[in-house]
Amino acid sequence: MLGKGETLADFLWNFVGDMPIQNCWKEFADVPVSTPLSDTICKELKKRGFKFVGGTICYASMQAIGMVNDHTTDCYRYLKLCYNE
Repeated sequence: MLGKGETLADFLWNFVGDMPIQNCWKEFADVPVSTPLSDTICKELKKRGFKFVGGTICYASMQAIGMVNDHTTDCYRYLKLCYNE
C-alpha cells in the first residue's frame, strides 16, 4: 500500500510535481483515454497492492481530480484552468 504517512493525493500529485498538466486539445476526439504517465501510475499502484486499476482508470482519475487539463481549447473552462481561476 502507500508508505507510512503518505496519502493517495501525495502519491498521485508527486507524479506531476504538484502542478497540473496543461494539454492543448482542439477537438474532443484528440483527448487520449490513457497516457504513458497514467500507465506508469497504474503499474506503481499495482506494485503497492491495488487491484482493478488500469491506465484508463488512472487517466480518468487524473482528469477528475485536476491533475490534467483536458478541456478543449474552445471550452470556456480551458483558460480558467490554465490560470487556476
